[in-house]
Amino acid sequence: MKAGIWIAQRYSFARKRFRVINIISGISLAGIVVGVSTLLVVMSVLNGFQKLARDLFTTVEGPVQIAPEHGRSLVVSDSLLAAIARLDGVETAHPFVEGQAIITAAGKSELIMVRGLTDEAQRHLMKSTSNRQAYFSESGISAGSFLAERLRLYPGQPVRLFSPELISAGLQALSQPELMPALSMSDARVESSFSLQKVFDDHYVIAPVEMAQSILLFGPGRYSGIDIREKAGVSDEALEAQLRQWISANGLAQELRVLTLGERHRDMFAVMQLEKWASFAVLMLVILVALLSLGGSLAMTVIDKRHELFYLRCLGLERPQFMTIFIVEGGLTGLVGTAIGSLIAWIICKAQELYGIVQLPSKSAFIISAYPVSMKTGDFLAVGVAAILFTLLVSLYPAGKAAAIATSRSLENKME
Repeated sequence: MKAGIWIAQRYSFARKRFRVINIISGISLAGIVVGVSTLLVVMSVLNGFQKLARDLFTTVEGPVQIAPEHGRSLVVSDSLLAAIARLDGVETAHPFVEGQAIITAAGKSELIMVRGLTDEAQRHLMKSTSNRQAYFSESGISAGSFLAERLRLYPGQPVRLFSPELISAGLQALSQPELMPALSMSDARVESSFSLQKVFDDHYVIAPVEMAQSILLFGPGRYSGIDIREKAGVSDEALEAQLRQWISANGLAQELRVLTLGERHRDMFAVMQLEKWASFAVLMLVILVALLSLGGSLAMTVIDKRHELFYLRCLGLERPQFMTIFIVEGGLTGLVGTAIGSLIAWIICKAQELYGIVQLPSKSAFIISAYPVSMKTGDFLAVGVAAILFTLLVSLYPAGKAAAIATSRSLENKME
C-alpha cells in the first residue's frame, strides 16, 4: 500500500509523455479551485444575510425564549427569573407580553401585534439600537415605521388599542349586562416610531408591559414568555441546550418549553437555509464537471503509463495497489484544489468582511452598504469533504482500468 502511495505522488507531479494530459490536469485543478472558492463565497454571503436577519430580530426578541407549554400565558415570579439568570450562559432574562390587538386612530383601524416590554428590556433595546430617547413611556407607545406611515401615526397622537376578544365579549354582554364593566379599551398616545426589521416595522407596536397586559386581557403577573439572551461567547445552540436541561432537571417540562429564533420565524429561516443548500447543490455541479475532466486525465495517464504498469506488475504489485496509485493521484489533485480554493475563499470573504469591497447595488434601500459575510467552519468542512469524496469516486473508474490493464495477458504478450 505504501508503494502505491509513493508511486501516486510521483505520477501526480511528474511530466506526462503527452502534453495534452498536463493541460487537462491543469484545467481540472483550476476547475476545482474555482468551484470550491465560488461555492464557499456564496455560502458565506448567504450566512451573512442570515446572521443579519438574526441580529435584526434579536434587537427586540431574545434569541431563545421560554414559553408556556399550554395556553398563551404563564406566571413569571421573581424566583423563576432569578433562577434562570443564575445559569452560566444567561446574560439577561426579561419577561414580555405579546399578542394580537386592534389599533384605532384618526378613523382608521388595523389588526396589529402588541409587544409589551419591561423597563430593563427597553433599556437593552435603546442600547442595541444606539437610541438615546425612550421608545415608549408609561402611557405612550412606539409604532413600526411602516405601520405608522399607513395609519398616519404621529408623535402625540391619541390611539386606542383593544383585544379582538373584546368584540365577542361585547356581543355576549348584550345578554349579560353585568359583563359591561369588564369591557374597556386602552387609551394611549404615540410616543415614537421605530425602524428595526420589516416584520416589526410593518405590524408591531411596542408598549409598556403593564399596558400590554391590560390590552391583551392578561392577569397581573402573567406573561407570554421570557426573552433570554446569552453571554458573549455562548452560542444560541448551547444556550438552548442548557435551558432544556434546566427545565428537565427541575421538573418543569409539563409547564415550560424552549423556543429558538428559527422555530418562531420558521418560514423565513427555512427559506434562507433552502437557498443556501440549493446553492450548494447547484455549484457542486461545477466542481463535478471539473472532476469529470480529472477522470479523463487519469484515464489518459493510465494509457500513457501502461508499460510502467506492466513493469510494476513484474515487481510484484497486486491489483489493489494499482488501484491505490490512481485513487491517491486523483485524491491528491482534489485535496490540493480544495485547499487552494478554500484559502482563496477565506481571503475574499475576510477582505469583504473587513473592507466591504463589494457594495450593494442600492445602498440607500438597505440598512447595510456592502454584502454581509459570515464564514462557518462547518461549511468549509462540508464543501471540502464533498469535493474530496467526489474526487475519489471519479478516480475509481480509471483506477479500475489501470488494474485491468496491468494484469492483462494481452499487455504481457505485447511486451514479449
